[in-house]
Amino acid sequence: MKVTEIKYQRRTIEQTQQEYDKVYEKLDNAKTVQDCLDALAMEENASKYFNTMSTLAEIRISLNTKDEFYQQESQYYADARPLFSKCTTTFYNKILNHPLRPQLEQVLNPQLFKFYECQQLAFSPIIIEDLQEENKICLEYYQLLGGLLVDYNGERLPMSVVRGDLEKEDRQVRTECLNAIGRALSTVSEQLDNIYDRLVKVRDRMAKKMGYENFIPLGYYRLGRMDYDAEMVSKYRYNVHKDIVPLVTDIKNNIAKQLHIDNMKLFDDAVYTLGGNARPCIDKDEMFSQASIMYHRMNQEVGQLFDSMVANDAFDVVAREGKLGGGYCTDLSEYNQPFIFANFNGSSGDFDVITHEFGHALSMYYSDKCGNYTLSIGNMETAECHSMSMEFFSGKYAQAFFGKDTNKFLYKQLCDSVCFIPYGVVVDEYQHIVYSNTNLTPQQRCDEWRKLETKYRPYLSYEGIDYISRGTRWQYQSHIYVSPFYYIDYCLAQTVALGFFVAMKQNYDDAFARYLQLVKTGGQKGFPQLIKDAGIAYPFGEGTLAVIAKEIKLAIDKLRV
Repeated sequence: MKVTEIKYQRRTIEQTQQEYDKVYEKLDNAKTVQDCLDALAMEENASKYFNTMSTLAEIRISLNTKDEFYQQESQYYADARPLFSKCTTTFYNKILNHPLRPQLEQVLNPQLFKFYECQQLAFSPIIIEDLQEENKICLEYYQLLGGLLVDYNGERLPMSVVRGDLEKEDRQVRTECLNAIGRALSTVSEQLDNIYDRLVKVRDRMAKKMGYENFIPLGYYRLGRMDYDAEMVSKYRYNVHKDIVPLVTDIKNNIAKQLHIDNMKLFDDAVYTLGGNARPCIDKDEMFSQASIMYHRMNQEVGQLFDSMVANDAFDVVAREGKLGGGYCTDLSEYNQPFIFANFNGSSGDFDVITHEFGHALSMYYSDKCGNYTLSIGNMETAECHSMSMEFFSGKYAQAFFGKDTNKFLYKQLCDSVCFIPYGVVVDEYQHIVYSNTNLTPQQRCDEWRKLETKYRPYLSYEGIDYISRGTRWQYQSHIYVSPFYYIDYCLAQTVALGFFVAMKQNYDDAFARYLQLVKTGGQKGFPQLIKDAGIAYPFGEGTLAVIAKEIKLAIDKLRV
């Protein structure tokens, strides 16, 4: 069925609660393991239907943030989701404390019990009203940014469209582009500060109600992190500063020389070669045709999935007024249907969407086909391995998309991947600072951001850039508002993806086979075991980043254009 034709019907929390009451009764009266397994199947069905309808509402409001009907539906689920969490957490508690648990542990994946335990640490009924408040504030942010238009070149355009010019060859164009974005943000500056301040306060309040010192441990549990903690992440950031920042600084200094600039500004950061970055040499429709050919060459089943998504209107990639910025992939599990949302702007990022987000879609497809619904594709650090690695595996086929500029694109792709990591840890460390110091003023928060930029991206200058020079770049990084502590998962996954890049240079087919097995396994194993099975260096391993930095430097030197 086409995504555009799926009938939406609000799944009320009352209907869902009734279904869960039947699940609880089934569990309470269970005399055999099979009785318990039947209850698990009932719970999966109840969860699938609620999640499918709430996700469909989210998709449709992101396609048009001005749609009044789906604004109301989004508001409804903002209140309903915490109540749904109460339903699921009650179920997890019953399983964990069931008299038949020892027997269930013999037939169920041990990872499932770790997941149940983690979810219990992430939720309590005493924070339901706070969660509802948090969801509503996040909606405010989405609607504010989704409706923000940038005055640029005599037009009023969505920020996602304007940002495409940050890759243009003409430095004056890039300068005006970023200044225009800054001016637009400045018009909603107080609202952005107010929204974030309220989010920080409500999250801190939830954590303290549940007995945590601050939001950091609760934030980790909410992301289902079972295999690493804040201390390990802090050590990872230390290693990034020690082993990756010098490499990135060297890359950026060489690019600055090539571009004939003495002082690399933020509006130069997305440009990697003289003459501007490579841009696709084909239009949107041809990109989809070539992507189909590419994925069939990788693997027939992979290609068939891509074709089916196109046929089912499971891509929406055209930028337009009222559409939410950015991109994502989500899953309508009731229909076993991944969906990709993006905003094409003519840059190489359009190709990245077709590859990165499709990596997510592929993992969702295999999870629905042969995985466990609850464990799904794994936590975010695992999920991002699927997407970021696919970007590199697609590089083999880039000629069809970039023509004579293919080498330029591949150079940019590799440089951009490693240069992203320091920015990613800026986002992560910033959030650790904010949630450890919840009384920081808006200006103090911006000051902390600037300090971190100096620490991890010493080659960049913000001087003279309208509004953004105040330390406000973080305000259009939506994860900071709506997905706290998620961003480090991109960094961990990028480390794994770079490991796959090294492996595919030695033997592409073998590396892709290992990647495909990683994707198929999804959340059935913990992150460390998944990476070990794939034979790729573990991001938290001693010396991992130093080894990767050495290998990537050699590869970049060979690609340098």
